[in-house]
Amino acid sequence: MDNHRVTRLGAATLCAGMTLLGMPPMAWALEARLEGVSGDVAENVAFYLDGLDATQYSRTRVEGEVQRRTREAMRVYGYYEPVLELTLDEQEPPRYVELAIEPGPRVRIETLSFRLEGDAEGDPPFQEAIDAFPLAEGDPLVHAPYDRLRGRLANLSLERGYFDWRFVDRRMEVRPFAESARLYLALDSGPRYRFGDVTISGSHIERERLLNLLPFAPGDPYLAGELARYNQRLGQTEWFGSITVRPRLVEGRGLALDEAPLDWWQELDVPDRQAPATEADGPRLSAAAIGSATGVVRTGPPVVPIDIAVTPADRHQFEVGVGYATDVGPRTRLAWHQPWINRFGHSLDHDLYLAAPEQRFSGVYTLPLEDPLRDRYQFQYGFRHRDNEDTRSLEATLEAARRWEFENRWVQTLYVRSTFEDFTQGGESEQVLLLYPGIRWSRTRTRNPTFPSWGDRQRIAFEVSDGLWGSDADFVRVTGESQWIRMFGENTRLVAGTGFGAIETDDFGKIPPSLRFFAGGDRSVRGYAYESLAPRNEEGRLTGGQQLFTATAELQRRVTGDWWGAAFIDTGDAFDEWGPDDLNTGAGLGVRWISPVGPIRFDIAHPFDDEDNAWRLHFAIGPEF
Repeated sequence: MDNHRVTRLGAATLCAGMTLLGMPPMAWALEARLEGVSGDVAENVAFYLDGLDATQYSRTRVEGEVQRRTREAMRVYGYYEPVLELTLDEQEPPRYVELAIEPGPRVRIETLSFRLEGDAEGDPPFQEAIDAFPLAEGDPLVHAPYDRLRGRLANLSLERGYFDWRFVDRRMEVRPFAESARLYLALDSGPRYRFGDVTISGSHIERERLLNLLPFAPGDPYLAGELARYNQRLGQTEWFGSITVRPRLVEGRGLALDEAPLDWWQELDVPDRQAPATEADGPRLSAAAIGSATGVVRTGPPVVPIDIAVTPADRHQFEVGVGYATDVGPRTRLAWHQPWINRFGHSLDHDLYLAAPEQRFSGVYTLPLEDPLRDRYQFQYGFRHRDNEDTRSLEATLEAARRWEFENRWVQTLYVRSTFEDFTQGGESEQVLLLYPGIRWSRTRTRNPTFPSWGDRQRIAFEVSDGLWGSDADFVRVTGESQWIRMFGENTRLVAGTGFGAIETDDFGKIPPSLRFFAGGDRSVRGYAYESLAPRNEEGRLTGGQQLFTATAELQRRVTGDWWGAAFIDTGDAFDEWGPDDLNTGAGLGVRWISPVGPIRFDIAHPFDDEDNAWRLHFAIGPEF
């Protein structure tokens, strides 16, 4: 109590001082001290009284305002006849009120009558909303669920194309003397509108390409979320700088989905295009956007034409990135992206990567097919130079691939790759020309890609090379990996994963370093140098392995804010025969800082199978996958 008095005295002194200086006094909320009620009722009374400025009223008016607000706050919980006793403190203006409340009898629900008319009567979401009403006859009256149901039915009507909807009955009859209430709500939805013709303007891409992305067809029942989904799909193509998708309303005004800032009646909440988006994320429709649809009027059959306006994206886009990792030291990346190069939506990417142990330049030409987001051809070229430990390699690659993405988000890629590699590995030099087909299945799912709270990644690939079609080496190669991220509560995060690989060949000497297996490093077995775990020859030089196995488990715990601590254990090796006697194992502790550009990871790891090094530091920037 003394603390409150000090606070009030300080406030009063400050207010008086401001008055002497000719400044307007600050407004101070009246403090309420409640007795007789608790829980939600007490919180609601306090909420209603919060912000009551006693300096704006006479003492009598303050008493009346406290009584009025208190009765209003209790009414929404079914208390219509409370008895109130209040006492204001002696100060002028008063700083607090002591309020004793006798709630009195509570009104209970005598009748619940909710009904649907029109086409919504057979539309399941409407009945589901009514069935989810949490109160039943005989329960104490609470106003909020009734108000929520009314709002939910109105929103459903607009979301699902019932633009002629109206409430034909909307009553809450309360009889405090009988301690009873009757709730009535009747919605006449009218007919459900359907999607009409689609008009596209401003597009530099062929119309059919854009129509293939439509999640609906003319004549389908109207659903506002489908417009958001279509806007999302258009954004994922990266063909456009701005996108507007709207139903045609009165005088051309509509519910707009636009990248530019919108007025409140046009807003539609869709995922940020700067973050990777998928259909599984789902569109989110704002209340203001729903409300804009009320302008729809029927001038004939109940259809809503859809207008789409787009502008081309920049034809040339450039990106520069710099970073650092223990494995490779400083690194630089230069990217040149052409999201469209013709009216068919073909794209071209160039990428230059520079680091001490590796430099590479690559490009990808993409030809989208009927479904531009899921089906495509890709033609890739690349040059790579490696100089790391006992590996020296100069590599040139060409690849042609066909890519499919399925409804379950698995991606299948069928490819043919040609590689020429001039290399020296472990002191032995060779030149090989390989031509080998392969197939790969992969899937990556994340929530919050910058620092995933949930996610997983799977990948498996098979490749075959044979002299029958001109390769210098015969082999069968398989690789795979699986990683998971899971949250336990708000402050604990588990990251785990495993990887494997194997190559079967009769002449391992002709297998280039790009296809051999090495382990160790920031993203493999921490505690060991980058690609330092592999079989060695008699001279102690790395030769690379024919098999690979790695596994990791990391438990992270939030320390404060964006700072996390981590404890981990990694194990694995590259080897020539399955079942090595001992896997190399490292364990340690780390710190994670969730920066605006992604997590920054710092680890200190102890290698249990390296007598020459007691500890090794690892530093990297970016999410786990």
